Amino acid sequence: MAVLSAERIKITTTKSPLWCSVIIVVLALGFAAIMGAVAKSALTSSDVQGAPDLDTAVATAGISGFGIMVLMIMAALAVTSEYRFGTIRTTFQAVPNRASVLIAKAGLIGAFGAVLTFVLAFGSYAVAKAMAGTEASTGLTLSTGDDWRAIYGIPVYAFLCVILAVGVGSIIRQSAGAIALLLLWPLLIESLFGLFGSVGEKITPFLPFANANHFLSPGGGSLDFHWGPWGSLIYFAAFVLVIFGASIVIVNRRDA
Repeated sequence: MAVLSAERIKITTTKSPLWCSVIIVVLALGFAAIMGAVAKSALTSSDVQGAPDLDTAVATAGISGFGIMVLMIMAALAVTSEYRFGTIRTTFQAVPNRASVLIAKAGLIGAFGAVLTFVLAFGSYAVAKAMAGTEASTGLTLSTGDDWRAIYGIPVYAFLCVILAVGVGSIIRQSAGAIALLLLWPLLIESLFGLFGSVGEKITPFLPFANANHFLSPGGGSLDFHWGPWGSLIYFAAFVLVIFGASIVIVNRRDA
């Protein structure tokens, strides 16, 4: 409990978690409003071509696509900032069990991120529906399992991403390197496998973030996964735990 209290004080008394939270809220609700407005304009304007069908996954894409990336940055900074300013040495002197420090950081930020994204998921749904109007939001419902999974899957995904970010930050220890890897990994690195033709198509279903996206929106791609959405969640969770476990081993073996 003392470790949890100490980590809570660190998180609540610094400015970066506050600003990251504000950015997440703006991205979530702002993207939902834009998607709702685009869907409404597509009904009456011939200039809007190729507008995506407005459903729950599209309405909440501001969180799952952008907001959680900011959440990962916040989680990584919670570790790398201590290494940058040298306070991690004091932390490990006060708490010799280094694993408990990393678990406390991941648990607190993960719980906060899960609650925040869960509330924003419903908020994004409501904003998109209001902006789109009755006719343009006919596909924006919570009538199927996929629709509900796009809502409650986001906090689960957010929690796992925080654990991953804390693990990556603990391994790399530098803010720039950790943030670059966490952003480029889902945005660029995994996308590059699509350039390798049939070989890339066979590898992509085994990539972690591809499985996370399959869990959130199983009908959103043409990839042939070897398991269903829940299998993808288990696969992504196992990958996250491996990275986090490796970070604990590395932190215990090297000097602070």
